[in-house]
Amino acid sequence: MLLTSCASFEESGLPGSAASMAHNQIMMVSADPATFGHYRLTSLMRIYPDLDLFVAKRGMPEFLAETSNSRQHYYFLFYLKERQTYVARTRPPQRERLEFSGPYPVTDKEKQTLRELQKNQPKDLGEPKRSPVGIMTWR
Repeated sequence: MLLTSCASFEESGLPGSAASMAHNQIMMVSADPATFGHYRLTSLMRIYPDLDLFVAKRGMPEFLAETSNSRQHYYFLFYLKERQTYVARTRPPQRERLEFSGPYPVTDKEKQTLRELQKNQPKDLGEPKRSPVGIMTWR
């Protein structure tokens, strides 16, 4: 029961939850060293089987961006090597289903911005923490 409560809190959007920290953010996705973006993406993959299948087919993106409006959540998956972005959005009322679109080209400016964020990451992040490591405000 505790696991269910933790998972529900993380997706609640309440202050301090993973959903609230990820809202309107671009996050670097790296397993080693571990980033908040990796934690967030793997959490989303457990919630959305469609996303899990997509990532299994395409591989882990280098960046994840997240935003929403009053009806839907949007997840942007950036693959810089391929210079492609895919967008996944929730499908109300089927909250556990995602609809994908793309690929969309990554512009030179976007690639430069994301590479700068990647380059400025500390080399050794130590143990994973609940801090927004690898996050850039997305406005």
